[in-house]
Amino acid sequence: MSQQAQVAKKNPLFELVGLLPGVGPHRAALLERLGIRTVGDLLEHRPSRYEDRRHVRKIRDLIPGEKALTRGTLATMGVKWFAQHTKSIFELVLDDGTARLYCRWWNQPFLEKQFAVGDELVVYGKLGGGKPRAMDNPETEIIEPGEESSIHFNRITPIYPLTEGVSQRWLRRLIWGALEKFLSQIVDPWQPRSAAHREAQLPSRSAALRSLHFPEALEEVDPAKRRLALDEIYERQKAVIERRRNFEARARALPCGGNNSLIKPFLRGLGFRLTPSQEQVLREMRSDLRAKHPMRRLLQGDVGSGKTVVSACCALMTLESGFDVALMAPTEILAEQHFNLFQKWFYPLGISVEQRTGANKTEKLPSEKACRDA
Repeated sequence: MSQQAQVAKKNPLFELVGLLPGVGPHRAALLERLGIRTVGDLLEHRPSRYEDRRHVRKIRDLIPGEKALTRGTLATMGVKWFAQHTKSIFELVLDDGTARLYCRWWNQPFLEKQFAVGDELVVYGKLGGGKPRAMDNPETEIIEPGEESSIHFNRITPIYPLTEGVSQRWLRRLIWGALEKFLSQIVDPWQPRSAAHREAQLPSRSAALRSLHFPEALEEVDPAKRRLALDEIYERQKAVIERRRNFEARARALPCGGNNSLIKPFLRGLGFRLTPSQEQVLREMRSDLRAKHPMRRLLQGDVGSGKTVVSACCALMTLESGFDVALMAPTEILAEQHFNLFQKWFYPLGISVEQRTGANKTEKLPSEKACRDA
């Protein structure tokens, strides 16, 4: 058994979409253009919008300037060419017994091959203001007899992002079949359901996927999207935690807790006392620097809250431990500011400070000992 088959056996959502009935290698390649490789990808392929096909207007009741859905029989069609056969307009006429509707597409003569006189069509678009009644570039779908009509019509119908060679009707039918086959095998990643799900009254994952693709009412769509978004956040956070655990299991830190030989004179010479919050953060960071795993900490604070002096203390802990320190800044202006500040702070301690940027040569502040020797 292949590795992919073993994975699919454990979780059917990892089954390759090309193995589904009616797909095959050619259509699987087309679906991959949409980012769909597995059943899970297929069920996550979200509609770009929805059409309420429960309310179909008669052609005679269409209102100019309003988008609406109508249906009828293709009565006649043809392509007209202009400008020495360089421009064209394809036009078909739809008749529903109450009136006729002219549907037009500019410079798309190939559309003529997709329709046949007598086809039953559903059309969605905006009626123009002139006569005869006409829609430019409407969305159309051929109505086929059979049980599938409950998938495509008389319901709130999903409209999906497509690629060349993939039709709305075929993709919608494929997703419907995948939901019917795999929905019962979808397991919530949250077991038991979290307080966030309960408080927000969000549906289960399987119910959310059903409502996302084939909602009974448009009000079901937003809760479904929120539920799936929360699941996505959960999966990303779980991956971050897993990476951190793997990192901590493999990485070994250098002991950088220091011995206060530099920090004490530094703090005495500052001219101000650290705040209780700064002192608390320094205790926590010293504990991290002494730990067996490398420190991974984000120091966050408002402008002027004293983050730089805390960073300087951490640098001194590392220097006390016998290691060098690199302080990186996102811009050369900020690097210059830090260089000047650290010169002022570290010169009395006999610590050499260098600045390296992309534009300037290395600038170095000699240590106090070097100055005395000179």
